[in-house]
Amino acid sequence: MRLREDELNRFGEDLGSALRPPVIIGISGDLGAGKTTLVQAICRGLGAEVPATSPTYALVHRYESPSGPVFHVDCYRLKSSKEARDLGLDDILLQKAILLVEWPEKAGHMMPPLDRYFQLSHDSDTAYRILEER
Repeated sequence: MRLREDELNRFGEDLGSALRPPVIIGISGDLGAGKTTLVQAICRGLGAEVPATSPTYALVHRYESPSGPVFHVDCYRLKSSKEARDLGLDDILLQKAILLVEWPEKAGHMMPPLDRYFQLSHDSDTAYRILEER
């Protein structure tokens, strides 16, 4: 799908409003392609109490929503899948939460199976992003 930023936001908000826990969504793609933008839109669609921010340095952010807890995990800075153990994914899964994971491939075998997986990339026209569900 070829989307402008406003369309990507609408897509994420619609997706978020339809999600019911527990669910694990992976989002991968180029740097600056809109992964965090998509997560923010999903959180808005879920009715998260505060706006989602990039967890690049904290790695894990937790938000409350009417559907229950929402966890936003960014695996970009992981150097190996062994470091993913420190993310507390097992504890998150026990909470029957919605888990949104950027760069899930960096967690390797520590990443639980994804329910949905999206790949974002830049388009030749910088006003657009390419969103593929795999």
